[in-house]
Amino acid sequence: MSRLLALLYGAVCYTVFLLTFLYAIGFVSGFGVPRTIDGGLTAPTAAALVIDLLLLGLFAVQHSGMAWPAFKRWWTRYVPAPIERSTYVLFSSLVLILLFWQWRTLPQPVWQLDSEPVRWALYALAAAGWLLVLSGTFVINHFDLFGLRQVWSYAQRRGPEREAPFVTRAYYRIVRHPLMLGFLVAFWSTPSMSVGHLLFALMTTGYILVAVKFLEERDLVAQFGDTYRDYQRDVPMLLPWRSARGQGNTSAGCPLGHAAGGSERLPR
Repeated sequence: MSRLLALLYGAVCYTVFLLTFLYAIGFVSGFGVPRTIDGGLTAPTAAALVIDLLLLGLFAVQHSGMAWPAFKRWWTRYVPAPIERSTYVLFSSLVLILLFWQWRTLPQPVWQLDSEPVRWALYALAAAGWLLVLSGTFVINHFDLFGLRQVWSYAQRRGPEREAPFVTRAYYRIVRHPLMLGFLVAFWSTPSMSVGHLLFALMTTGYILVAVKFLEERDLVAQFGDTYRDYQRDVPMLLPWRSARGQGNTSAGCPLGHAAGGSERLPR
């Protein structure tokens, strides 16, 4: 594959991801974009539930399925290894775009908080959640996670790089999956919870818990063995309810897809 073409492809995939991520903030928070959780297409309640559940299920299947090691081994027979990560990022972004486009609103209120200080506090908490997600990708390796390092290395004619050692730093000394914690904070911190928003928050929370516990951490244990088992014992998974036990300068992972190199899974 042309090295320049691979680099351009990776840059396009990253741009699509970045725009999708920014749209997701508006979609969940309910402002600044044409369609949000509570503002967009409508349908009878039963039909809306079915459509929304199918969209969320499609994302879960794509996101975890394409991150599955056996699928990646098969997939890279046809997709050049340097652009495999970029292709994963592109597919995840396209499925999210489909969700934003076809989401059916369920605007019936579950709770409505009218106190201005409380509303602004919840908006600030949601913003902190999104900031935790974005900054957490830089704590590990943002450009590796979204495929840019791979296409850049290929364009520079570098050979295969050695797998990075397992290290934990910053947020990863407090919880094992800070990116997922950031998503949960962002999804639940709202002063106006509708049925549709509650459905979205419940289903994404369930997916995150299952993906982290039974997919991501299983793969990390298989990859790093006792090193990761010790990390599991020392650092809580999502809620910082206990302090880490003497962590060294040791990079970790997230469930939004297995990160290239396997240290972060996300929403892999």
